[in-house]
Amino acid sequence: MDRTLVSSGSKFEDIIGFSRAVRVGSHISVSGTAPIGENGETAHIGDPYLQTKTCLGIAKKAIESAGGSIENVIRTRIMLTNINHWEEAAKAHGEYFKIVKPACTFVEVKGLINKDWLVEIEVDCIVN
Repeated sequence: MDRTLVSSGSKFEDIIGFSRAVRVGSHISVSGTAPIGENGETAHIGDPYLQTKTCLGIAKKAIESAGGSIENVIRTRIMLTNINHWEEAAKAHGEYFKIVKPACTFVEVKGLINKDWLVEIEVDCIVN
């Protein structure tokens, strides 16, 4: 079975040894995606809503690069460093997935790689 690797250009991909997304057959998995702006720095420091939108935008681009679309998303995992931010993150999630309605989990984590990241998101897809 073919294996397609998608890079977002993050400096962490080579350090850690991972791809932004991997497609095998009809399955696409998007790695934990942090709010990293095009300049390689943390985007929207202190704003969980805009950080969530940034993460989802990066994930959407990776999904499309692997031949999928946002409509193919079946599961999202939202990791927050402060669960009290769930409503702001949920608002951004709803803007992407109001129609698709994937299975979704919000969890609080002790921390992420960068202290300025308030959210990190994983996404799974099945392409028809």
